[in-house]
Amino acid sequence: MTLGVVVFPGSNCDRDVQWAAQGCLGIETRFLWHEERDLSGLEAVVIPGGFSYGDYLRCGAIARFAPVLQEVATFAERGGRVLGICNGFQVLTEMGLLPGALTRNEKLHFLCEPARLRVEPGACAWLQGYASGEEVTFPIAHGEGRYQIDPDQLQALEDRGQVVLRYSRNPNGSVGDVAGLTNRAGNVLGLMPHPERACDPTTGGIDGRRLLASLLG
Repeated sequence: MTLGVVVFPGSNCDRDVQWAAQGCLGIETRFLWHEERDLSGLEAVVIPGGFSYGDYLRCGAIARFAPVLQEVATFAERGGRVLGICNGFQVLTEMGLLPGALTRNEKLHFLCEPARLRVEPGACAWLQGYASGEEVTFPIAHGEGRYQIDPDQLQALEDRGQVVLRYSRNPNGSVGDVAGLTNRAGNVLGLMPHPERACDPTTGGIDGRRLLASLLG
């Protein structure tokens, strides 16, 4: 198993993902510079948190055009597993791999705190280690994490079981308490909370371990 971790100018959680995957679980990781196009040998790709390209224009709007993400889109379309965390979730919506948009938090404050989440794994390959209705805690750290989509589209996501993570106490005003979404095939997951920061009992608990450990199943 080899996991690719995309690195943009402005990424700041790429090494957190490497530490959680390789340091805690023994999953080999390879950094993918934003200009790279070679995804050979990879079985999954993570788009990490941070401020890709300084979040100029809006979060993820410039990153979507990076050469590496053109290859990631093809990789996902072929069934490869892709995980977008925080800024990575924003990038996935800008790419069109997931619907909707992430906007400024309801009270316009940056939020950095533990978030309690309800898990509904459905067909999401990344969440098969969790029970339906289980509650977990992942940290959040974002200023633009308020998920937005029109009501009809939200209902369609609900009906298809694509809303796989919800806030138990909504911190940012996201519609439907949405904290994470999967695509119809279940191989792409985007979420605002940080599972890689919940992989060590001495730092943020271990509720995130099973998400990354799904790669070993």
